[in-house]
Amino acid sequence: MWINNQSSLDDFILLGFSDRPWLETPLFVISLVAYIFALFGNISIILVSHLDPQLDSPMYFFLSNLSFLDLCYTTSTVPQMLVNLRGPEKTISYGGCVAQLYIFLALGSTECTLLAVMAFDRYVAICKPLHYPIIMNQRHCIYMATGTWISGFANSLVQSTLTVLAPRCGQRVMDHFFCEVPVLLKLACTDIHINEAEFNVLGALLILVPLTLILGIYVFIARAVMRIRSAESRWKAFNTCASHLLVVSLFYFTAISMYVQPPSSYSRDRGKSMALFYGIVTPTLNPFIYTLRNKDVKAALRRVLAKEFWVKTR
Repeated sequence: MWINNQSSLDDFILLGFSDRPWLETPLFVISLVAYIFALFGNISIILVSHLDPQLDSPMYFFLSNLSFLDLCYTTSTVPQMLVNLRGPEKTISYGGCVAQLYIFLALGSTECTLLAVMAFDRYVAICKPLHYPIIMNQRHCIYMATGTWISGFANSLVQSTLTVLAPRCGQRVMDHFFCEVPVLLKLACTDIHINEAEFNVLGALLILVPLTLILGIYVFIARAVMRIRSAESRWKAFNTCASHLLVVSLFYFTAISMYVQPPSSYSRDRGKSMALFYGIVTPTLNPFIYTLRNKDVKAALRRVLAKEFWVKTR
């Protein structure tokens, strides 16, 4: 039996992929490998951004924030999912579920606004290069980064509180592998129209508004790039934005498909697939997207590794 008879009645039961046991071992291996790569990639970017003086710029300050966020994002769910996939224990405590819900939602909300701030940084760098040192000075960057984290955790406090307070009438079986707003609201035994309205309004504010700003910013960037006469300079400007655009596309595609909809219309199979994508795949790909397309980061990695090698061989 996969449900522990000694588990508390307050614990939630996470069914995960128990209805498809043949999937559990392959998913465990894939998720573990992806998690290791996510840890390696994001920690590498954080260390290189802080150790290499040539990456001491607003762009890499925000990139290290994104890497730290993705590091926490995966860690908030993947270890629990690995336990769910391989261990006989398919439960999570009430406190653990609430903490996971709050942290995961806070980090996802923070990423929405952080990606918009990163787009603004590219806009200033390309469209207003002479004003860039003034607009994007260290103090302003810290204020903007702090604002993204505060807004994300504030939104999570509201949404997770309303979600947890919804009566469940003893229902505690979730057909998922971690605690998430749509899944928990599906357990509610009362009318949740107010929760759904709140969910949609906040979802639109934190997903669609930043996405609209990002798209608007890139319209201005595209116009500025097209006015550059040098083909080499034009390509360089485009290349600095391509990585960010790809990350934005990966993140917002899954976020919109998952959160800009009433929780009552939540589909369990699509929910699990999307959760795997934005919970594991996106945080794993992000550091490699920025590294593979960025000559500065690759050069910084080589310099840091070479420096460590010579220090150890002395």
